[in-house]
Amino acid sequence: MQALTNRWKLVSRKPMTVVERLYLWNIFKGMMITFSHIFKRKPTVNYPEQTRTFSPVFRGLQVLNRDEDGRERCTACGLCAVACPAEAITMEAAERLPNEEHLYKEEKYAAKYEINMLRCIFCGLCEEACPKDAIYLSQTFAPSNYSRQGFIYKKEDLLIPHPIENPEAFEKALGERKPKTIN
Repeated sequence: MQALTNRWKLVSRKPMTVVERLYLWNIFKGMMITFSHIFKRKPTVNYPEQTRTFSPVFRGLQVLNRDEDGRERCTACGLCAVACPAEAITMEAAERLPNEEHLYKEEKYAAKYEINMLRCIFCGLCEEACPKDAIYLSQTFAPSNYSRQGFIYKKEDLLIPHPIENPEAFEKALGERKPKTIN
């Protein structure tokens, strides 16, 4: 018989001894492994009190961004919805009214913007497709929920806090990521 590697060895079929038949030695070895884990560091993180550190390239929950004046950046171009391979993003565009310049930066805005988190695969293609840096994947992970409707995030759930009205929450929502400025 020719072996493909040099790591093969012939299995012996010798009869078991009395100690081997009682499995006492194997039970003792297993108990020693179990007791050795008592003195090792626990891998568990007590979540609400402690949070684990994520990689800088971690892709978490999507966030709709605002500019420095608090206006929404999204122009409802639909490129994020087209780029999404899971088809998790749906949106409807609307025209800005003359008295809404303080709310929306462009003439068009997303009147309805929803992400179905049950379908999202956190690939980041929506973030790459957006020409206005209106959507990005934050450093927070998606929370659990008890119903399917709770996983469909609407525009109000995804919008970052207002930078002028709530600057602390705005900075916390940005996290490590500093958005690029767009004129």
